Amino acid sequence: MSKEKDRVSPELASLQQEMVRELRQNSTRAVMFHQLISERLGLNATDHKCLDYLNQAGPVTAGQLAQLTGLTTGAVTSVIDRLEQAGYVIRDKDPNDRRRVVVKPVPEGSASISPLFQSIMQSTLEIVSQYTEQELQLILNFIRQCNEMTLTEMNKMKNENDRMS
Repeated sequence: MSKEKDRVSPELASLQQEMVRELRQNSTRAVMFHQLISERLGLNATDHKCLDYLNQAGPVTAGQLAQLTGLTTGAVTSVIDRLEQAGYVIRDKDPNDRRRVVVKPVPEGSASISPLFQSIMQSTLEIVSQYTEQELQLILNFIRQCNEMTLTEMNKMKNENDRMS
């Protein structure tokens, strides 16, 4: 054991373990929640989350969407095909480079999705309102670090998969 680990109090170690358990629970419930939303929309979970990226980022190329999501460009092309067929996105010429195609979310698609998130958004705002600005900054920093860590881990796994191929 490292000396640093030796200095961790049993209470802190227990709290850290509890935190990791709750983060796993949060992750699992988020996946299951989004699966339910996906089913309601007639999409699979990957398509739904790619659509979420598009709704947040606005028009992007397939390559940019692949970078945002960590998916291969081939997988992203299939996602875009399905989203276009379902009426959630359109392909359009890039206004800055007419040789490129950008994928744009269809406003009516977003309008049909928003009501599905109203209740959870309201509940989230109720939870967030219980914290001070300083506490929210701390929580926000933690979530950002977790998001970066997850992206780093995804990229590691993707690189390992590329090496194994």
